[in-house]
Amino acid sequence: MGRGRQKAKQTKVARELKYFSPQTDYERLQRELGGGTSSRPDEVRTEPDTDGDDEYGSWASGERP
Repeated sequence: MGRGRQKAKQTKVARELKYFSPQTDYERLQRELGGGTSSRPDEVRTEPDTDGDDEYGSWASGERP
């Protein structure tokens, strides 16, 4: 494709994205923002690894070796 056709295609795609307004699921958005239950029940939340074997853990906490 030439540069003119390529730019026209990009403009068309950008215009479609700009003016496309899908239906918003406000209940799902509220659950996500409110920290409600996960939509995937098999999702497991884990705590960060704090057993001290993190090679860069001291840098992240602000300590210098």
